[in-house]
Amino acid sequence: MTSYEQAILAVKALDGKKGLDIQVIEISDISVLADYMVIATGSSSTHVKALADEVEYQLDKQGVSVSHIEGYRSNTWILLDYVDVIVNVFDEEAREFYDLDRMWQDGKPVDISDILKEN
Repeated sequence: MTSYEQAILAVKALDGKKGLDIQVIEISDISVLADYMVIATGSSSTHVKALADEVEYQLDKQGVSVSHIEGYRSNTWILLDYVDVIVNVFDEEAREFYDLDRMWQDGKPVDISDILKEN
């Protein structure tokens, strides 16, 4: 499975659990960290954990194991590192504070509008 396919699978998992403001940024040309950064917001700490759990579950079903997880205890920002794809799930306050959207603005935004369901 390519890194793009992994990112799209993460988007579908986040969208399926009603993740908010889901963004995908291609960062392969500007960073060695990963190929894609996926960012989403949960409406509460419980929602943040449920979103991260769903991403991990859906990718694991496809044979893609998470390399590293950070933040499960705080439930304000959970990071799932899939080596070529990094998934960040924030609560609203943490997303605003860390502002990864701005930090990675030199990356290429990926149009996922055709993937997201109409809510």
